[in-house]
Amino acid sequence: MTNQKNKKIIRLLIANRGEIAVRIMQSAQKIGIHCIALYSDADAHSMHVKQANEAWYIGASPAKESYLVVEKVLQVAKEARADAIHPGYGFLSENAGFAKAVQDAGIIWVGPPVKAIEAMGSKSESKSLMEKAQVPLVPGYHGDNQDEAFLAEQVKQIGFPVLIKASAGGGGKGMRVVETESEINAAITASKREGLNSFGDDKLLVEKYITRPRHVEIQVFMDQHGNGVYLFERDCSIQRRHQKVVEEAPAPKFDNATRQAMGEAALQAARAINYEGAGTVEFLYDPTQADSPFYFMEMNTRLQVEHPVTEMITGQDLVVWQLKVAQGEPLPLSQNDLRINGHSMEVRIYAEDPDNEFLPTTGTLDHVQLPELIANRVRLDTGVQQGDEVSPYYDPMISKLIVWGEDRAQCVSTLKHALQAYQIAGVTTNLSFLRRVINIDAFQQGDVSTRFIEEFNDQLMTQQDVKQHHLIAGICHHMLSRKSAGQSRSDFAQSPWHNLNGFRLNQAARESLRFENKHGDQWPVTVDTLSLNQWNIQLDEITHSVQARMVNDQIQYQMDNQWHSARVIVHGRRIWVYDHQGESEFQFASQDYAQQDEQQGNLTAPMNGTIIQVDVTPGDQVKTGDVLMIMEAMKMEHAIKAPTDGIVKEISFNLGDLVAEGAILLELEETSEA
Repeated sequence: MTNQKNKKIIRLLIANRGEIAVRIMQSAQKIGIHCIALYSDADAHSMHVKQANEAWYIGASPAKESYLVVEKVLQVAKEARADAIHPGYGFLSENAGFAKAVQDAGIIWVGPPVKAIEAMGSKSESKSLMEKAQVPLVPGYHGDNQDEAFLAEQVKQIGFPVLIKASAGGGGKGMRVVETESEINAAITASKREGLNSFGDDKLLVEKYITRPRHVEIQVFMDQHGNGVYLFERDCSIQRRHQKVVEEAPAPKFDNATRQAMGEAALQAARAINYEGAGTVEFLYDPTQADSPFYFMEMNTRLQVEHPVTEMITGQDLVVWQLKVAQGEPLPLSQNDLRINGHSMEVRIYAEDPDNEFLPTTGTLDHVQLPELIANRVRLDTGVQQGDEVSPYYDPMISKLIVWGEDRAQCVSTLKHALQAYQIAGVTTNLSFLRRVINIDAFQQGDVSTRFIEEFNDQLMTQQDVKQHHLIAGICHHMLSRKSAGQSRSDFAQSPWHNLNGFRLNQAARESLRFENKHGDQWPVTVDTLSLNQWNIQLDEITHSVQARMVNDQIQYQMDNQWHSARVIVHGRRIWVYDHQGESEFQFASQDYAQQDEQQGNLTAPMNGTIIQVDVTPGDQVKTGDVLMIMEAMKMEHAIKAPTDGIVKEISFNLGDLVAEGAILLELEETSEA
């Protein structure tokens, strides 16, 4: 950056993909900059490619064969006539060799100086620099003596518990907490081995382990003229496996004196390495320590994933700031110009399975229902949309949901409502996990630490129990939403036998449904229809008199003389129900879709699908278990079987017809034994 002063950026190449590439484009295009995207085989139809002014092929799907190949990136930059490169975050963003190669090619590097990246790339070197700059450090050893016996002695001197970690590490790799003397040698050996395998460097440092710290970071910005500001703090304490889950700004229960002291310490750190551009100085914060409540942890020499919460409370566009600084312009504002306005939170939505140690998942985003996006209040940063594929090649982050409120309580409420409205099907995500996190009382009170998930693990585990009132809400939604489904495709639409309210001559309209949870536990339900929106629902041998209505995408239902409200989302056979008491997930039972209790009745479609086989005609006699027709839905075939011996009276659909969930497929009249 320093050798490219006062040069305007006209054509910007973004050496990244997905959400961050889209985010950078939005700001760059807003100020008239032409954006150039890169794409691999897996990303040929990605959102960032579609939103760019132009896009260039970079190679095969694996990042090491495309986005991480410096020579390929620079070749595209040259051929596309890019005068600047923004690295985003991840990939090459903190690669000093890449930054130098960009600058050597005469291209503006939208990032910090090479020497600053190098200085902060090593945990031990950065600690030495911070010690000289008088930035508070956690007590420990950060030197070059790596003899295992010497390190073991340092651990003993520091006093338990002690954290041993790889100097070049990150993301929790090469880290061990030592609580007793007997654990020291094994921990040192394991951390060295993991550091060497993960980072090619087995150098370690040892520090006092703070048992219940908070992770608070300061957003700093420096220009090429020596000006610097801090844009306040972000609390990123809630983490799983050292990966951030919830970020917020300002930090809860954080006084102005500490904010100023930490902000000034962060600027000291930035000035110590002659920093330029956007950076984040991360601290461990221990509010129980009155004399020295915070300690330098590391500095990230790039834009952070969680930068939007800072944008929300300051009203500033940090990407625009980056581009202006890279062009040699002074910072847009001074420290005295900056103010905190309100409160903001961000959660990261990942394709991952919280029930399986948060392992990444892949698949197609078959269904995406977004919350209502409101300018300056509810924001979504994403690089994917419905129908896109979550591939195994890249980070599994789907989006970032960012909200703002006038205070923290309002912010939590806004986030809760936005998360309830946000639904993704086709890929397992952490959405339900996030909803549980923000519903914990301690979170709502701002009592957070890096041990939050561990401390509340029991409450955060997936709740397999399906709440009975959620099941009732799902049944009401099913009955209301299917009222007109499928009629237009039936040749018998005017026949009373095929009304979707389950009409039967001279009898109460009755049908039986069957639901199940993930483990296959089932609940048979009998529904007697009294009117279009009123039923007697028998569940667990208890009959509930229920009426319901749809209001603004919410199901409102009256049960036992009390009105309730819930949000119900249906995708295929799966049903999610959310209300102020929590959430439940269940589905239509995957076995013979039949109304077992009907004397003569209607067999309905269990989900949206296509009729791919019809095995009977009106008048046919069938036996219990005979296949009557086959539907295809969610890439699976589902056989509709006869629940009893009977005669096929009417068939509502033909081969190839699309069928809506709940539509009556055929009517079967039971035959009595002779």
